Amino acid sequence: MIDDTIEEIREMQTHSSSVVAVKAAYALRALTERDHATVEEFERDLERNVGALKRANPSHASLYNAMEEILRSVEGEASSVEAAKTLTEETIDRVVDEIEQGKSRAAANAAETFEDGETILTHDYSSTVLEAVELAADAGTTLTAYVTEARPRYLGRKTARALSDVDGVEPHLMVDGAAGLFLEECDRVVVGMDCIVDDVLYNRVGTFPIAATAKQLGVPVTVVGSGAKMVDDGFVFENEIRSSAEVSLEPVENVVIENPAYDATPMSLVSEVITDDGVQTF
Repeated sequence: MIDDTIEEIREMQTHSSSVVAVKAAYALRALTERDHATVEEFERDLERNVGALKRANPSHASLYNAMEEILRSVEGEASSVEAAKTLTEETIDRVVDEIEQGKSRAAANAAETFEDGETILTHDYSSTVLEAVELAADAGTTLTAYVTEARPRYLGRKTARALSDVDGVEPHLMVDGAAGLFLEECDRVVVGMDCIVDDVLYNRVGTFPIAATAKQLGVPVTVVGSGAKMVDDGFVFENEIRSSAEVSLEPVENVVIENPAYDATPMSLVSEVITDDGVQTF
């Protein structure tokens, strides 16, 4: 089961990092069904599989944090194999709950910051940003949302369709290159995050130029996501290089196609980060 999950995580190119972390955590339950002669043997098995799951997608900080928390909470804490397995199951449930509740609390905190009649620009597809907009709209806030297509996978189209179903929200779908044109009409940029490591925001490619242009135009940038996606040390972000076929279905002779999944935005371009812990300004 764990090997299957590792392969699935490697292929989950359009899923959120929180979904990846939850799947990885649940996969570790398989260890509690194996035979282990000693606590040390169980802990070695846990450590080995935690490492393999982390390596399955090294671009997701929430996956790294979840795996580290499970290992840290179990290692050296049990006096018997049965106790170690019980502690592992309890820790998995706690970590998954923290991830899922963290997203919802972050969305609720972000929803409170929207003002009636506000115009925002958002990039890519963030389930946390969408939940925040839906909560704000449910509370009677009307919004206009400019949405980039987020090429080459066009994930912004998914965002625009979701927003079109929300009463009180007027979505506008645009090509990525038009962001600078419409930013002047926006009160702020609101985006999700893959992760924040030290002083860098890693998010869907295209976030950096939007944030840089917003800074030039005096438009604040708000980042929304679970605090589990923020890492101070120990995690080294590795970008995901996607298939060239997403950019061009036909090979282009003598042309190298670049298709990174994420870019790096200096936190100096970000005005505030909203997580389950509240609002942090920069």
